[in-house]
Amino acid sequence: MPNDEWQETPNAKVSIKPAQRVFRGDTVTLRCDIDGEGVTSWLYSWYKDDAFYSSSELQEYTFSPVTESDAGKYSCYGAERGGSLTSFMSDGVKLTVSGVTSWLYSWYKDGAFYSSSELQEHTFSPVTESDAGKYSCYGAERGGSRTSFMSDGVKLTVSVRACVCVTCCHCTETPNAKVSIKPAQRVFRGDTVTLRCDIDGEGVTSWLYSWYKDDAFYSSSELQEHTFSPVTESDAGKYSCYGAERRGSRTSFMSDGVKLTVSGVTSWLYSWYKDDAFYSSSELQEHTFSPVTESDAGKYSCYGAERRGSRTSFMSDGVKLTVSETQKAKLSIKPSQRVFRGDTVTLRCDIDGEGVTSWLYSWYKDGAFYSSSELQEHTFSPVTESDAGKYSCYGAERGGSRTSFMSDGVTLTVSGVSPGVSLIISPNRTQHFTSVSLSLSCEDQSNSDRWRVRRYTESGQWEDCSSSVWGSQTGSTCTISSTNTSDTGVYWCQSESGEKYHPVNITVHFGLILESPVHPVTEGDTLTLRCLYQHSTPPNLRADFYKDGSLIQNETTEKIISTVSKSHEGFYYCKHSERGESPKSWISVRLSPSESQISGLHTLSSVLAVSPYLLVTVVLIFKCGRMRGETSD
Repeated sequence: MPNDEWQETPNAKVSIKPAQRVFRGDTVTLRCDIDGEGVTSWLYSWYKDDAFYSSSELQEYTFSPVTESDAGKYSCYGAERGGSLTSFMSDGVKLTVSGVTSWLYSWYKDGAFYSSSELQEHTFSPVTESDAGKYSCYGAERGGSRTSFMSDGVKLTVSVRACVCVTCCHCTETPNAKVSIKPAQRVFRGDTVTLRCDIDGEGVTSWLYSWYKDDAFYSSSELQEHTFSPVTESDAGKYSCYGAERRGSRTSFMSDGVKLTVSGVTSWLYSWYKDDAFYSSSELQEHTFSPVTESDAGKYSCYGAERRGSRTSFMSDGVKLTVSETQKAKLSIKPSQRVFRGDTVTLRCDIDGEGVTSWLYSWYKDGAFYSSSELQEHTFSPVTESDAGKYSCYGAERGGSRTSFMSDGVTLTVSGVSPGVSLIISPNRTQHFTSVSLSLSCEDQSNSDRWRVRRYTESGQWEDCSSSVWGSQTGSTCTISSTNTSDTGVYWCQSESGEKYHPVNITVHFGLILESPVHPVTEGDTLTLRCLYQHSTPPNLRADFYKDGSLIQNETTEKIISTVSKSHEGFYYCKHSERGESPKSWISVRLSPSESQISGLHTLSSVLAVSPYLLVTVVLIFKCGRMRGETSD
């Protein structure tokens, strides 16, 4: 059955921008979104191809430029910094990186073909006046079909070097530039690295330095040095520079390229020591005690060793952990943390301390004192939107000195009155034969056209009736012309804004089925169950009826319970000696009609025609879907 505590573990989701398929050299950003509420700081852990990759407080991880080695299946999860909450691991998202390994370069001079080569550069040595002209180029992939656009034309002007002679002849030479890297060309991520451009020309007092990375313009500055602090893997590359005289016409030659290599420790193995003795090791940067006990007290230190490498850190200074016997309070909300205006909601403060017979409970809302009472529970009846907020509590011993720790905060969300939308099924039952027509309609008190029917099947697919081959949608009515066992799943009504209401589990079965009501039965009403067989006329069979695995009536065409009570809730099915056994249906009994107004998670418990796998899977997915809105899409 549904359990509201499952909401406490949030889901993570990976997205890739600008696309999952990119080319080498592009900039690609991975983003990890976690739908948990009340957490201000996450530590994000990234996995590549199911192996630990890196962790960071940053929600995004960027490759710039991306290479083929970065391709893979990425997933993530979050751990609350300074807390105990962790998210589920996200589904993996595949990043594909394509690269052009070889280009054939075609050169044009003054609009006419000039030459072609696999070399990216064309050199004139020595250059002559006949080489002057307007040059352009384009590339074609060797062994492939990709071509580039034609470049813009660049004009090459060749002048005769002038020489003025008096007693000797001297011509101004073009100076050379040279790049140097300090402290070294091979560094580690996080180091400080400085590029320096030296130009050996005389008589120039001020240069404008232009930097190139991997033969593409990178930056320009009046400063002779360019510093990376801290340096990252994305800064690696081949750097060159040249200078242009400020307020003059002289330029230097382009320097030779110098390669900067940046290595990073992508994965550490953390070893923990307690009181100077080895305690544990893990790929996680944090070690959590939940719950902490007195035996966990001690002096802790740690060091890291690079996985698949030889680097190790120094041992950290020791930090003392002291654990006292103070109990921690825990706050719970019933029936759910997400309710509608007019419901009855109860906050409960549990303290696990022993030996205290009487507590004074203090309640806090959004960090401010709210109320205090000797009662362990605080009830809102009816609840309103103004009651929404983050609640916490702690206890103080009456007539004593003991106090508990403050509980973690729990958020109460109060929405407006639930819309009166209902999922109408025809035929009106949760179990159906194969190869028959099935109609599902979303009806409300105003405009039903704004609702659509959606489902989640045992194959693990979220499907929209209006955009798939399994059904056709007209207005808010979805029709399945010929049912199949693959149509077994959870069906619900969903608004344009993503709100979900009235989920019903429908089972399509060949042969024998149980006819039972779709929605909860009100206490005091009559419940009628029948056993139907697809290939008999009439379809009613004399069969045995079971509740929770126990025989309740045998050899009858229908089971009638004249006055239903909560004790009649359970799993029902029918069995025939020759025709087999029907699937199971969960019959829910509600105390009063008003309680049936709560949509979403509350209604999920109404009627479940159960395949064991789908019961657990769909409960989890629908709970998360209510929290996320449309993120599941």
